[in-house]
Amino acid sequence: MAKNKRSIDNNHYIITSVNPQSPISEQYRTIRTTIDFKMADQGIKSFLVTSSETDEGKTTVSANIAVAFAQQGKKVLLIDGDLRKPTVNITFKVQNRVGLTNILMHQSSIEDAIQGTRLSENLTIITSGPIPPNPSELLASSAMKNLIDSVSDFFDVVLIDIPPLSAVTDAQILSSYVGGVVLVVRAYETKKESLAKTKKKLEQVNANILGVVLHGVDSSDSPSYYYYGVE
Repeated sequence: MAKNKRSIDNNHYIITSVNPQSPISEQYRTIRTTIDFKMADQGIKSFLVTSSETDEGKTTVSANIAVAFAQQGKKVLLIDGDLRKPTVNITFKVQNRVGLTNILMHQSSIEDAIQGTRLSENLTIITSGPIPPNPSELLASSAMKNLIDSVSDFFDVVLIDIPPLSAVTDAQILSSYVGGVVLVVRAYETKKESLAKTKKKLEQVNANILGVVLHGVDSSDSPSYYYYGVE
């Protein structure tokens, strides 16, 4: 069953849209509610979704949380901030000719880069755009901060999918531009040492850790399902 579950994750399965009544979708709604309460309490609108290591399911989690917020009636913007191995365009089956890179390099307006989705009229996305030679520099630029400030005025929720912290410093850089960070951890695979290092890196830049999504826990009732929780 583990092989089947990983294949679902690799296909970027947006279960909150495909099967909104499933137990997994309900868990995503629980995650959404927990994050929503924290955001409202702290007066923030934006957060990063990242992980300690690669292949922990952060993009799948990002997509499903975004859809869950949109189903709640919130105006949601999901940004693919992974300028090295972008996958949001694959997940939502949209073009990636114009995106975040173009905005940050002043080649496109925000309006021209935003794309709607067929899943919900409340959900829009900005894909990565062409892969640049200097991802970290672009993400650390004032243009990125201005982008987040601008879209936060218009959208209720802004999520940014960012590369794992073990690989690059992008999440550390961007954590000061957003309201918080959500970490994705894959059960039975994420190493405790790696998670501890990730937490330390975020604390070094005073990042606001909103919670941890535990990804890939087997249910004895239905082992083909994932279950999630925010701690």
